[in-house]
Amino acid sequence: MKMKTEHMVPLATQAVAILRELYRVTGHGKFVFPSLRTEQACMSENTINAALRAMGFSKDVMTAHGFRATARTILDEVLNERVDLIEHQLAHRVIDPNGRAYNRTAHLPARRLMMQRWADYLDKLRAGADVIPLRPLPGDGQA
Repeated sequence: MKMKTEHMVPLATQAVAILRELYRVTGHGKFVFPSLRTEQACMSENTINAALRAMGFSKDVMTAHGFRATARTILDEVLNERVDLIEHQLAHRVIDPNGRAYNRTAHLPARRLMMQRWADYLDKLRAGADVIPLRPLPGDGQA
């Protein structure tokens, strides 16, 4: 962690299954996703950004950090997850109702359930989840 504090990350069953598969490839090292230059460091955000560029995504369309922003938005606005749980999961500072920063609560069971709902949602998208047609808002000039 860049703030030099421990951050526990509850994972969905799908994520654990993927990590178990990856273990056969990267299980010998310290990192699941090691740096291309040295196994003593983890993969950088720049490596992910370079992969996105190679797939044809410009930096105006998607970045490595953009995945966090996308998850943050969908967890809140689509899945209606608690904002404090989302912020904890993203290792953001969480201010409690009394205004204290660095809330020390972890909410691990609730965050694990949230991540399971997130993984299930992503699985539905991959499988072709139900598409809800959007209708123009009244007064936006569209028929």
